[in-house]
Amino acid sequence: MDLSMRWLADYVDCDMPIKEFVSGITLSGSKVECFETEGDYLSNVVVGQVKEIVRHPDSDHMFICQVDVGEGELTQIVTGAQNVKKDDFVPVAKHKSTVLHEGKVVKITKGKLRGEASNGMLCSLAELGLTVHDFPYAIEDGIFILGDDCDKTIGKDIREAIGFNDTTVEFEITSNRPDCMSVTGLARETAATFGKEFKLKKPEYKGVKGDINDIISVKIHNSKLCPRYMAAVVKNVKIGQSPRWMRERLRASGVRPINNFVDITNYVMLEYGHPMHAFDLRYVSGNAINIRNAQQGEKITTLDGVERELSSEMLVIADAEKPVAVAGVMGGEYSGIMDDTTTVVFESACFDGASVRTTAKKLGMRTDASSRYEKGLDPHNCYDALMRACQLVEELGAGEVLDTHIDEDYHDDTPDSVEFDSKWINEFLGTDIPQQQMIDYLTSLEFEVKDGRVYVPHFRIDIQRPCDVAEEVARLYDYNNIPGTIIRGVAQAQRTPKQKFERAVKQAMFACAMNETETFSFISPKYFDKINLPADSYLRKCVTITNPLGEDTSVMRTTIIPSVCEVLARNNNYRNPKCYIFELGNEYIPVEGEILPSEPSRLGMGVYDTAGTFDFYSMKGIVENVLDRVGAKNVSFERADKDCGYDEFYAFHPGRVAVVRVAGTAVGIFGELHPKTMENYGLSARTYVGKLDLPEIMDNSQSQKKYKPLPKYPATTRDISVVCDDSIPVAELEKAITKAVGSILEKVTLFDVYKGEQIEQGKKSVSYSISMRSHEGTLTDEQADKAMDKVLKELSAMGAELRG
Repeated sequence: MDLSMRWLADYVDCDMPIKEFVSGITLSGSKVECFETEGDYLSNVVVGQVKEIVRHPDSDHMFICQVDVGEGELTQIVTGAQNVKKDDFVPVAKHKSTVLHEGKVVKITKGKLRGEASNGMLCSLAELGLTVHDFPYAIEDGIFILGDDCDKTIGKDIREAIGFNDTTVEFEITSNRPDCMSVTGLARETAATFGKEFKLKKPEYKGVKGDINDIISVKIHNSKLCPRYMAAVVKNVKIGQSPRWMRERLRASGVRPINNFVDITNYVMLEYGHPMHAFDLRYVSGNAINIRNAQQGEKITTLDGVERELSSEMLVIADAEKPVAVAGVMGGEYSGIMDDTTTVVFESACFDGASVRTTAKKLGMRTDASSRYEKGLDPHNCYDALMRACQLVEELGAGEVLDTHIDEDYHDDTPDSVEFDSKWINEFLGTDIPQQQMIDYLTSLEFEVKDGRVYVPHFRIDIQRPCDVAEEVARLYDYNNIPGTIIRGVAQAQRTPKQKFERAVKQAMFACAMNETETFSFISPKYFDKINLPADSYLRKCVTITNPLGEDTSVMRTTIIPSVCEVLARNNNYRNPKCYIFELGNEYIPVEGEILPSEPSRLGMGVYDTAGTFDFYSMKGIVENVLDRVGAKNVSFERADKDCGYDEFYAFHPGRVAVVRVAGTAVGIFGELHPKTMENYGLSARTYVGKLDLPEIMDNSQSQKKYKPLPKYPATTRDISVVCDDSIPVAELEKAITKAVGSILEKVTLFDVYKGEQIEQGKKSVSYSISMRSHEGTLTDEQADKAMDKVLKELSAMGAELRG
């Protein structure tokens, strides 16, 4: 809703600064989106009078004008316009002024045209940002010659002289407040917000003698969809342009002026928030108006020239033969006002909002009228809107209004009421507002408080419960004045164990310089082929979406790895030299016999770095960091194979992939992507991905950290180098050492792996540093030697011999 501040001033004094106005009205519940002043792009453009005009000596189509702009001396301006003559009052853009040109602001400076000095420019409507709809007497492609409706004071700012300086405020009106989609509604809110008087006069007109029933008849056939229909007749119609003040207000409100009768209906709609329609009586067959449901397949050509087929649930305004308008949406092609119209029928009606909304949607048309009707309008407003339209006809001298009207009224006139309890309102809001102050607030909004109840004004369809009344009090009291309180009976909010766990996971990933991403849970079945899944893989059994957005989003993912690979591939396509990403998301695993799938949470991660600084062990370090951060117990890694329990194995390089175990349970897989997988995604650098099963890790994690005192006794360190088969993982050797040393073991550190000329083919040399410490006393050499003997025995059982 665009509100003209000049129009608003008719109903309430609002001479405060515009920023103060928009701030106050927003805080009281009428949200302001923005505001702007008309013509603020114009500068140094004034009213001037042409005193002399002669032809340019070196041009057949240019003229040299001497223009009085109120500076004492005449200003010479060269123009090519053919409609300028001596004594005309025109807009003059002086030296160093700004105007519009093809929608852009341009600067005007003095110069020469064909050798003659030109110290500015005479302006057309387009250069002021206006059209012939704003000033119908102007020439569209010529200089704007100011008419008698403009202030012709020489030297006056052009915006002020032609009324092009109004400020428009744009409001976001919620669907429960249709009363605010009008100037009077927003004026009422303004008056209540700032404690001003709301000056609304009841519209009245004199009219001429005559019985409307002798001219036209009205019958409502469906009073549920049309509870009220009013009509008035205007004879001896004079079609012409509207006065400037009306055109200004329509323009400021975003409505294009057309002619006086169309402008009157639009003016009333904006002023009272109630749409109206004007029919040319010549095209109302049988002089009868019937508000009825359309017949199935019945057709109407609407004002926009489109033929539309109607259905039986749609409400229409029909004459004795055919529909002449779609109720609440748009009139028919021949129902509009023509230049030769002599008798007009004004319609002011109330239609069911849901019906209008459904009809407009099915016909694919949404108008200013339908946008108001669909929110639910008040039948009482029909009368004021009709009276205002008739009053404007008389004020504009546009015709003779009959002093009688038709009113078919079936609506329930019983006012709504809500219990009023000031004590409850204060408890509800957490305030201590005196009862009389509450009553004053409500009275300013035209509520009536008596006998312990609040009687709701007919235009407020949103007040139904005591909490609605409390909201009215709160917004006028000012939300900023309401003290903050803690909700009683609610414990202090805390994160759940799952939330704490996931937070720790994310913090661990951030610590590894990983960036969080979020992808769609629905994917394409082709993704499974891209990660080389076997045709019979259990991961291909997925939940299919009944109404997918497209084939690429037709199933729910059963593994998060394709989603990670898609993000890596996209970054690679964008030529990013490196990409470190992770996602905390869900997989969707179908459960036999159940409608809904299981939705376990997973941590997906992926990295590529064209610098070559990232490898398999870097990814292993990230996994270890996550598991250490969440307190996972008994973590181990083992080489993955096709029977590891993860069908994602086929996406990885078979020699560079590992399964993660926590307390013996497999909780994830990670490694380098298979060259074929990389080719499928168009990845050029070595890429590493992985996933961790978070619920399983959480079940085997210790959330609380345990701290140990600093050791009292020194540690004993022994180094050992053994030769073993190249196929034996060093992790297995480490397990054997840990088992052999027992409780005195503090740390085992691998510091060398060697393969070369001094080592037999198919063998490798592995060296460890073993740190031992006792908390009961200093270890003796005998205790350390005994532990090392056990180590050698365990390693020997695995085929590892002490290196000579």
